[in-house]
Amino acid sequence: MAAILIIEDEQRIRESLAKRLAERGHDIETVTNAMDGIQRGVSGDFDVVILDLGLPDLDGTEALRMIRAVSDVPVVVATARDDETDIIAVLDAGADDYVVKPYSADHLAARIRAVMRRTSDAPEDHVVVVGGLRLDRDSHEVTLDGVPIELTARAFDLLAYLASNPNKLVSKRELMAEVWHQPYGGADKTVDVHVSWLRKALGETATEPVYLHTKRGVGVRLVDPTR
Repeated sequence: MAAILIIEDEQRIRESLAKRLAERGHDIETVTNAMDGIQRGVSGDFDVVILDLGLPDLDGTEALRMIRAVSDVPVVVATARDDETDIIAVLDAGADDYVVKPYSADHLAARIRAVMRRTSDAPEDHVVVVGGLRLDRDSHEVTLDGVPIELTARAFDLLAYLASNPNKLVSKRELMAEVWHQPYGGADKTVDVHVSWLRKALGETATEPVYLHTKRGVGVRLVDPTR
């Protein structure tokens, strides 16, 4: 997971966000003002910086410019400002992404992952293996115990995302953000239908799951049945 710096002066938001991201496996450090945030943000110790704009000592946009002047660390701006002019100014100042409060922890976590993928120098493994399941991202080929499986493009993307997060219970909101690119969520039935298709393709059922395990109303987990 990621080392994340949160620059946020509101205690309730700061502590809640730190707790929820830590629960997702991230290493979290928090500061309450811009100057401390700039000093820590350019240290090279973090994979991502989450920056609020309404800081007590310096406007967040100016803090962003100061960070960007000496560091390429990815910055996600998280603020209550939703005016288009503000958003454009922040992106022009060097923000990698922008989310408007209120937002869910799942939504922000998905944005963090997306930013890290875009800014990472390391190529993503094109082959993912979970038990007897093998996915090739380049060719979009899937085999189960050596037998080819035919999937639609979206079903492949869903399976590939779950396989990249083995044994993790992935929420429907996260899947909508990461697979369907709808960060504000969508119809739960969309995920349910595609999971049903995947189960059929893998030769399993909801009552007798092998790879795909669901928690009603929460999400989906892909497990390695050989472990």
